[in-house]
Amino acid sequence: MQIPEDAVLLRIFIGESDRHRHQPLYEAIVVKAREMQMAGATVLRGPMGFGKSSHLHTAKILRLSMDLPIVIEIVDSEEKVNAFLPVLDEMMGGGLVTLERAKVIRHRSREKN
Repeated sequence: MQIPEDAVLLRIFIGESDRHRHQPLYEAIVVKAREMQMAGATVLRGPMGFGKSSHLHTAKILRLSMDLPIVIEIVDSEEKVNAFLPVLDEMMGGGLVTLERAKVIRHRSREKN
């Protein structure tokens, strides 16, 4: 799969406990991105954060949180990301979505030895 040099970074901020049809939302988003043949997706779990409610979520041992911050990053062409946005909107009940321009330096799979 080839990504143009000038691409778009889609960044999605949600909570670990967010769901879509009884499935973790982050999983549902990654599966849908794969179905739509997006170039790739990465899920990052944050040890600490807060959102619109200003409620602090943390992974500290004395204060366990079941709703740690999750960030999903997808880089692809502007056209593919724009086609994904309405699908994403339908899946999300809350959260934050950002877009920014990205310059792809290298995109290739690992060569198998």
